[in-house]
Amino acid sequence: MKGILQSSSPSKYGKEGRKSFSFNKVFGPLATQEEVFADTQPLIRSVLDGYNVCIFAYGQTGSGKTYTMTGPSELTEESLGVNYRALSDLFLLSDQRKEVIHYDISVQMLEIYNEQVRDLLATDEIRNSSQNGINVPEASLVTVSSPSDVLNLMNIGLRNRAVSATAMNDRSSRSHSCLTVHVQGRELTSGTVIRGSMHLVDLAGSERVDKSEVTGDRLKEAQHINKSLSALGDVIASLAQKNSHVPYRNSKLTQLLQDSLGGQAKTLMFVHMSPETDALGETISTLKFAERVATVELGAARVNKDGSEAKELKEQQP
Repeated sequence: MKGILQSSSPSKYGKEGRKSFSFNKVFGPLATQEEVFADTQPLIRSVLDGYNVCIFAYGQTGSGKTYTMTGPSELTEESLGVNYRALSDLFLLSDQRKEVIHYDISVQMLEIYNEQVRDLLATDEIRNSSQNGINVPEASLVTVSSPSDVLNLMNIGLRNRAVSATAMNDRSSRSHSCLTVHVQGRELTSGTVIRGSMHLVDLAGSERVDKSEVTGDRLKEAQHINKSLSALGDVIASLAQKNSHVPYRNSKLTQLLQDSLGGQAKTLMFVHMSPETDALGETISTLKFAERVATVELGAARVNKDGSEAKELKEQQP
């Protein structure tokens, strides 16, 4: 549903504690993984038509970002997240089009940990990358031909991802992760080549350092996470104000998302919040951030054909 959220809080938050926020869609606590995916399916399917798509999850530690994007640690068919459902749907649709277009699908899985970009699918050891931006040339690019191939690779990547316990979440992701899907299609009659990509991003949890009770290496991780999320906020604010200079280079995260936030990609953000009363301060901050994101106007989406300059289309972002 196109929804309005009402925050109602203790008096210490003053007028900020009772406020309405309006968004394109609001999912309640009983929404199923299938319902959430169904709402994003048209966006995901446009990758096969040559569009670039970015879907990312933002919110406080423990609010459900990884659950939405990946699913719980013990996966069932009903609990599979957006990542796996998206790839399965792409395979299904590409098979339906096989008499007209031949598709090749490959994936990369990266993380940003303490401002270092790392390849989560490296077979020997986790490789750090010095490259900037979403396309990391030396990162493993693995061709996949079935949903089971994808699930196996996701399991490898998730095992390699930097995870540790904090007081807020006993299995808190301490990095931003990005599953990138590259699609290349060749029309069988004309030979025209179509290229699309999809970036599925699970951001590390935003949290106040004092509440997460971290020290030592965990404190360093939290500081890097908060710095990169702050940089993302600065980029969003700059885009909303239509500034001539947008500070993408202030963090690896904003460099990673540059093409999606400021380019001609179709972009969707899931904003997660906890219903817990003691999370209210973070929830209000998250809602205000999401409200600001909603004001950003991206350029027209573009389709990529023949490997030449992308052809401009008049279709505007949904």
